[in-house]
Amino acid sequence: MTTSTPTSAASGDGPSEVTPPRPLKQEQEDASPDIIEVAPNILRLQLPIDFTGLGHVNTYALEDERGFALVDPGLPGEAPWKALLGRMDSAGIPLNRVHTVVITHSHPDHFGGAGLLAQESGAEIVASDRFRTFFDAEDIDDRELQAADDIDPNENPIPRLRFDRPSPWGGSTIGPPPKERDQMLANRAELFRWFKAPKPAHRVADMDRITLGRREWVGLFTPGHTDDHLCLFDEEEGILLSGDQVLPTITPHISGLIPDDPLQQYMDSLDRLADLPNVTNVLPAHGHPFSNLAKRTVEIKAHHDERLDKLQEICQRLGWTNVVDLSHELFAPRSWGSMAEAETYAHLERLRISGRAERKETAGIKYYR
Repeated sequence: MTTSTPTSAASGDGPSEVTPPRPLKQEQEDASPDIIEVAPNILRLQLPIDFTGLGHVNTYALEDERGFALVDPGLPGEAPWKALLGRMDSAGIPLNRVHTVVITHSHPDHFGGAGLLAQESGAEIVASDRFRTFFDAEDIDDRELQAADDIDPNENPIPRLRFDRPSPWGGSTIGPPPKERDQMLANRAELFRWFKAPKPAHRVADMDRITLGRREWVGLFTPGHTDDHLCLFDEEEGILLSGDQVLPTITPHISGLIPDDPLQQYMDSLDRLADLPNVTNVLPAHGHPFSNLAKRTVEIKAHHDERLDKLQEICQRLGWTNVVDLSHELFAPRSWGSMAEAETYAHLERLRISGRAERKETAGIKYYR
């Protein structure tokens, strides 16, 4: 966004200085149509998204003698599906050559296209052994999961969209803002024509090994961004598929929905990745490949240390305050909502557990000072 500011507030007749637009972070850049080989037998396909301020998601295609494994095939929906097929066509990847779909974690820009891709290609889905979404089969029956073209939406056999889950901090519910909720509910019949709930056939536990793209990968459980985040590390060539755990120019969201100190879990996960030997190529889910993993983890940890100090100062100034109000102090208005509240809550819990803040609860709402 560009804003214009006069050089003199009193006169208004002099030349004006135009504030240059803020440079985009890598993760905010529009998706490139170019297919890039980021490592031997690994292609990057950038898919356009408009999701929490991001401009694209990186889908990685790992080629082997069987065909391709695709990692994180984007959001659900007609436009994302057509974009995925278009990028695959540009890369020379026919649907029937996709044998595996890998999901790094349970955010819709990563798992949203996986179920449909698996259905149309016959591929199996690989995810963490902790992978779970609110569309899991134990929550809804097989007929609900189908949402096929021949289903009459009036019969309402479409997976339930639950937006009434209470937040652990009280005073709000988890999910998209009201406007987006209304749009999703109004268009759910169309949505579920393009979304198939992903059913992993192979679940990767921490330190499990899996062979894809002529490489043996080690699965690394890295919680904090979500409770099921999976990184894959090729020890031989030093390649890390980092998902959203480590991004090149923005700091990933910390989920306050994970129990037991999610911020510390995230920091511990960063330390674990920083200690990996001989990492030469980090392939993130957003942004461009980078090499200095240890340096980037230090930068991200410093950001959260600064955020903790700032939040402690706010708590000292305001006294007993709830999470929603504290999130409004910590984040700009454009970011207000459940994600800002969740990250604020994660930082408050870290302050409380480390003895830098205290908590009380009144009528189901948590307050901190």
